Amino acid sequence: MKTALSAALGGFVLLVSSSYVLAAPEFDPQSALSKPKAYVGSEVCKTCHLEHYDAWKRTLHSKMLQDVKQNIDVLVTDIDEATIRADFAKIESKLKVPSAEVFVPKVDDVLYTIGSQWKQRYLVMHEGDLKIAPTQFNIDTGRWVNYHDGDWDKRPWLLKCGGCHATGVDMEKKEFVEPGVGCEACHGPGSHHAALPANETFEKRGTIINPSKLTPGVATQICGSCHNRGKATKMKGAGWPVGFRPGKALESYYESIPTGDKHLYSNEFSKGHHQQYIDWTKSKHADSHVDCISCHVVHELGNPMFHGKTKVQGDQLCISCHEQTSQVGAHSVHSFGNCVNCHMPRIAKSAESGDIRSHVFVAIPPKMTIEIGIPNSCQTCHKHKDDDPAELQKKWDELTARKTTAMSSN
Repeated sequence: MKTALSAALGGFVLLVSSSYVLAAPEFDPQSALSKPKAYVGSEVCKTCHLEHYDAWKRTLHSKMLQDVKQNIDVLVTDIDEATIRADFAKIESKLKVPSAEVFVPKVDDVLYTIGSQWKQRYLVMHEGDLKIAPTQFNIDTGRWVNYHDGDWDKRPWLLKCGGCHATGVDMEKKEFVEPGVGCEACHGPGSHHAALPANETFEKRGTIINPSKLTPGVATQICGSCHNRGKATKMKGAGWPVGFRPGKALESYYESIPTGDKHLYSNEFSKGHHQQYIDWTKSKHADSHVDCISCHVVHELGNPMFHGKTKVQGDQLCISCHEQTSQVGAHSVHSFGNCVNCHMPRIAKSAESGDIRSHVFVAIPPKMTIEIGIPNSCQTCHKHKDDDPAELQKKWDELTARKTTAMSSN
C-alpha cells in the first residue's frame, strides 16, 4: 500500500521524505501539462499558499486520517488490550463476537488513526488491504466500543470509506496520495496548476477548482460528497462517490440513502454522523440558497477556532441573517438565547448518542418525541432533560400560541 505516490508525472516526481512530499528538482512543467491532471498533495500547494495551508492545518479535515508511523502522538489514548476487553465485556450483549475473541490490534499494527474529535478508529493491514480494526475509542466518555466486530475483516477500507478520509485515492492501484482531506479534495487535482508559472494568472486559475466561483448548487455538492451517506453509482460496494471530482454533479456518482433508511428517523431527520448534506437538502436554507460556506469556513486566513469552523461565533452567526425584531412565543422565555440548541438540537450520533447537531434547522417540539421517538429541542437542554415530554408540550403550546385582542364592534 502506497500512501504518497512516488510516480513520475512526466518530469514531475513526488518524493516521500519522512512526513512530507517534495517536488523534485527535475520537475518539468511542460511534461506535467501534457499529461492528465494528477494529485500532488497539500505540501506542494503549501509552496505558494502557505497561509491557507496553515489555516487548513488547524481544521479537522487535515486530521481526518493521520500516519501513526510518522507521529505516534496522533494516538489519543493507549491501546491496552486488557482495558479494551474490560470495556467490551460491559457491552457483551451488543457484540457479534464474544468480548474475549474480538480482534484487538497492537500499537505496532496500527498504521493510521481515523478521527480525533468525537472518536478514534484504527487502520491496520489485513490480507493485503487496509481495514478498520473493530475497536473504537470514544473520546468524550473515555470508553472503548465495538465497530463492525463481526465483519471488520471483510470491509476493505479504501472501498468503503477511503475517498472521504484520504485525498487522491486510486482504487485500481489501492493507493492514495495524501492522508486526510487535503487541498485537492475540494479543489481537484493540482498538477497542472502547480506546473504553470505565477505570471500566467488566468491560465493558472483555469487549471484548478475554486468552489467560491462555482454555481452554488455544484459548490455545495463538494461538501455533500462526503457529508453524506449512501452508495457509489460507478463502483459496486463503494460507500463514497468514486470518480467524483469538485465541480461535477454529485448525483451522477452517488446515491444518498433512501427514505426509511435505518440512519434516519421516521420524519427523515438524520440519526447518524456525516449526514449534514442530507439534512440540509430538507431545510429552508437549501430553498433559500444558504449553503455550507454561507456559515462555515474551511481555511479563512487568521480565522479563530470557533467550534464547527463557523464564520462568527454562536448566535452572532444566526442573527446576521435572522434579525429578531420582537420576542414572542418560545423566544420570549429564551432571551438568554442560543439559537442552535433549539433549531439544531443534538439528535444524531457520531461516537455517543446526541453528539451531532441536526442540520434541518427547525426546532423539534416534545410531541415529536412522543409520536416518533426523536429527541426534542427542550429535553436536549440540561434544565429539561428529565421533564415529562407531555408536560413540556403543554408549555410549548402555551408559549407559541398567538394571542389576539378582540376588537369591539362599533
